[in-house]
Amino acid sequence: MKGFDVMAILLNPEFGRMLWHGVQMTMVIALCSWLLGMTLAVILLVVRLTPSQIAERVVKAYISYHQNVPTLVQLMLWYFGISSLMPAAVQGWLSEHNGEAVFAVIGLGLCQAAYFSEDLRSGLRSIPAGQAEAARALGHSYVSAMRHVLMPQAVRNALPALVNHSVSLFKNSSLAMAIGVAELTHAVKEVENLSFRAFEAYLIATIVYLGFSLLIMVAGASLARRTRIPGAR
Repeated sequence: MKGFDVMAILLNPEFGRMLWHGVQMTMVIALCSWLLGMTLAVILLVVRLTPSQIAERVVKAYISYHQNVPTLVQLMLWYFGISSLMPAAVQGWLSEHNGEAVFAVIGLGLCQAAYFSEDLRSGLRSIPAGQAEAARALGHSYVSAMRHVLMPQAVRNALPALVNHSVSLFKNSSLAMAIGVAELTHAVKEVENLSFRAFEAYLIATIVYLGFSLLIMVAGASLARRTRIPGAR
């Protein structure tokens, strides 16, 4: 039985390259999914604020689906199901351009948009109604009031929830391994198979995920302090 030796992995050039590539892919997947999710979340929020009952029902159905179906199932539906319905030319392009990562970003981003949208909606609802009335009294249009008065406050109010869901998104990027994305967990699995050092390999993954998650939380706390209104609770 081999003794514990994490340096046997870290000092191996081949293993080091595999792990570093996995970390890079994890960061790319998480960042792109976050950007897609936040963009769609704002769109969902704006649509839900319209007086259309049909639009609100559609958004509610979207949110309900993504919050109640396991994220892993959603990723597999995209990769194994929806991809098979695409034109052959699109399938060919995806197969040549890391289609696994593309579907991972789409699946994670669409799922995260449901959570981000609810966070922003809660933040917006916590703003006193007088804020919107004051903005209109100052001559702001609806769009201007949302952009310059209400949304900044909504984001500030929703920041703790947004940070928590951002951490969840980063951790859920590991699910991309199931559809063949060579992210960190996939790389660690390969290192384990080659080195026969499962404990050391997964310990490295644990430390990396923990480190990045704590970094996101610290960045969120710092942003909350910088945007806090003096005298506000």
